[in-house]
Amino acid sequence: MNIQLLCERFGFAGRVREAALRAEALVSQIGYDAQARVKTNVLAAFLEEGIAESDLAGSFGYGYDDPARAKYEALLARIFGAQRVLARLSLVSGTHAIVTALTACVPFGKTLLSVTGRPYDTLRNAIADAPNSLVRQGMGYREIPSTESPSAPCSGSFDKLRMTLVGHDTLEKELEDKNVAAVFVQRSRGYAPRPSLSIGQCEPLFAAIKQKRPDVAIVVDNCYGELVEEREPTHVGADLAIGSLIKNLGGSLAPAGAYVAGRSDLIERVADRLYAPGLKDGVGPTLGFGRAFIQGLFLAPLVIEQCLRGLDFAAALFAELGYEVDPHAGETRTDIVQAIRLGSASRLRTFAEGLQSAMPVNARFRPEPGSVPGYAEPVIMSSGSFISGATIELSCDAPMREPFEVYLQGGIVAEHAVLGALFAARALTSS
Repeated sequence: MNIQLLCERFGFAGRVREAALRAEALVSQIGYDAQARVKTNVLAAFLEEGIAESDLAGSFGYGYDDPARAKYEALLARIFGAQRVLARLSLVSGTHAIVTALTACVPFGKTLLSVTGRPYDTLRNAIADAPNSLVRQGMGYREIPSTESPSAPCSGSFDKLRMTLVGHDTLEKELEDKNVAAVFVQRSRGYAPRPSLSIGQCEPLFAAIKQKRPDVAIVVDNCYGELVEEREPTHVGADLAIGSLIKNLGGSLAPAGAYVAGRSDLIERVADRLYAPGLKDGVGPTLGFGRAFIQGLFLAPLVIEQCLRGLDFAAALFAELGYEVDPHAGETRTDIVQAIRLGSASRLRTFAEGLQSAMPVNARFRPEPGSVPGYAEPVIMSSGSFISGATIELSCDAPMREPFEVYLQGGIVAEHAVLGALFAARALTSS
């Protein structure tokens, strides 16, 4: 990244330019060794699977014997170390896939236990608050609350929260309830003031759960975390890992869809819930998008590394400007989300407007806070993605509530993420 060139070309000067040059000096020392290993793992999966050009064709209609779907899911199974994967266009989002999996894993009258506190807003709404939520349909639901406070500073560490989960009396007591059929774990921060959960932190948590209740299904929301670390939740004991295909795994090419990876018997139950009992996973056309899915997966490790480089710069830049950030530049990342605590609703708006002006699509639009399904408060967003909702592309989201954090995510070209951060910083320093 040539920050000097960007500053000259786009007219950044004064405080922003000085902070940018200091940030550049810091991030130039950061290595991305984990991404080198992830790239190797993905390359190995492609060579082991033996993709042929004829596998890219896909199908229409019912989707019987879809070669692209079969190869794509086999590739994902290798990468996740999973028995089986269901990756479908008919799963329209990560939330849709998670709810489908939860209804498959938690029979009527049984209980779902969230051990990472309150799930992100739209999922919590689907589980417990919406008029036709899972709870209203007969599912039991409880949460072990997080120790993280909305007013607490960005900590960059999940240790405090993990201590309430692994070996804690509350977890032991909750798992004594034989009605608990599944445990839910959210890895990413989910647009909330809490750190994300690494695979290394998942491992002892999963082991503690299985030691107490080997019959309980561990279901992990893996959104934003895929391929950021060398291992996935299914490598360390998760029964199911779930996420969107238009985020990390899509490599900016996948047009839609979501996935569920894990135990074969649970995947079959998810397929029965998604389609119809008895159809299993034998239907679901790729509609000619098989090439985009498979090529996007091939490119995904490179794209994710670009995201991480851009987010490290943004973290360094806004720290230099005096804002709290989580994680800090150079800290181990577990997802593609950067939290920046701005402290006021007006700064959220200013940041979003500045970022929007750097977008490749809709740069002349002005973001406004608005109602978003599942959120109690208005949410302001910046997005100029080529695929709507593809947060592997540069974007930000910010619920208009305390502590007024903005969540910067994605960036398929590091220089573009840097430019977006600079535009947002200039808007804030000029306001």
